[in-house]
Amino acid sequence: MEQQPKRHIAILGSTGSIGTQALDVIGQHEDRFQVELLTANNNSQLLIEQARRFNPSSVVICNPDLYDEVAAALDPLYIKVFTGIDSICELLKDPQIDIVLTAMVGFSGLKPTIAAIEAGKAIALANKETLVAAGSLVMPLARQFGAPILPVDSEHSAIFQCLQGEHARLEKILLTGSGGPFRTSTREELATATREQALNHPRWKMGAKVTIDSASLMNKGLELIEARWLFNVEPQDIEVVIHPQSIIHSMVQFSDGCVMAQLSQPDMRLPIQYALSYPERIDLNTKRIDFSELAQLTFEKPDLERFPCLGLAYGALEKGGNATCIMNGANEVAVAAFLEGRIHFTRIPEIIATTMARCTFVAQPDLDAIYSTDFEAKRIASDLINGL
Repeated sequence: MEQQPKRHIAILGSTGSIGTQALDVIGQHEDRFQVELLTANNNSQLLIEQARRFNPSSVVICNPDLYDEVAAALDPLYIKVFTGIDSICELLKDPQIDIVLTAMVGFSGLKPTIAAIEAGKAIALANKETLVAAGSLVMPLARQFGAPILPVDSEHSAIFQCLQGEHARLEKILLTGSGGPFRTSTREELATATREQALNHPRWKMGAKVTIDSASLMNKGLELIEARWLFNVEPQDIEVVIHPQSIIHSMVQFSDGCVMAQLSQPDMRLPIQYALSYPERIDLNTKRIDFSELAQLTFEKPDLERFPCLGLAYGALEKGGNATCIMNGANEVAVAAFLEGRIHFTRIPEIIATTMARCTFVAQPDLDAIYSTDFEAKRIASDLINGL
């Protein structure tokens, strides 16, 4: 096969879980990928190490207090150093960049993702909140600027892979989830769940925020909303299925009753690599499935009484407008408060539900309304946590 030209990659959030695994993938295929831009929020030491290893043209450390440290370390390598979100947005206009991996956590990923779309870049999307908060705006924008959206979440990548080469009508998406660390926990156990227990995911190694979302099943709610926009399906055509073994990463049911599934060992490097190499499928040093060792693959319905966050996500998606943005902002604040030990685990859905009831509803939000909604939702949720 003829050698393809190198793809030049920008990684937004390179020091997080997705970013570090993406660099592992790139390190296995340095004949195919060249890193052009790395960004981090606060982890200056790891950013410096990554820049020394992959020699990008530029790096951005978003925290301005850390700029001097990073600049001094990278000056001998002639790597340009910048600070702030606006710098990221400007650097993404570089015509040298082919693909932007958006791995920043939370709503903060929206602005640079939009900047990358407007620059016509291919987007390897790992930032759920972009589509959760503003899917109705982001997807038309991507079509307008000819910016392909390539999903990086394992579930959405699985759906995307199942759809390759298919022309039949998609009847239903079966969105799988492990059930998280509290799948078998009682309500009483959930009420006293600790930070350490919530972060002890049985199958995946992820960042703290995503892991807590997985424990509450909000992660599945965010993915539900993301799937609605990525694949242009109605909410009632997406079914969440709990699959504790995490071997089937999602399934697609077609109009003839056929169900196609994507299977692999739980390893985020596979969907990351597929997004970066698409439409090619290239070698990856990862554990293979041994079907003789698979005792069983089991499936359950999610329990919305024990895990109300998933029900809140269905409700927000049905309501439309800025409801999912409200939900997302409240969840970010509530999860941060839980991680800081300021609230109990079971208060997360309570804070989200109350914020959704109090926050201003906008039926057809523009981008300014989305930013205002995020600010208002986070203020209301913070006030609830602080007892105001």
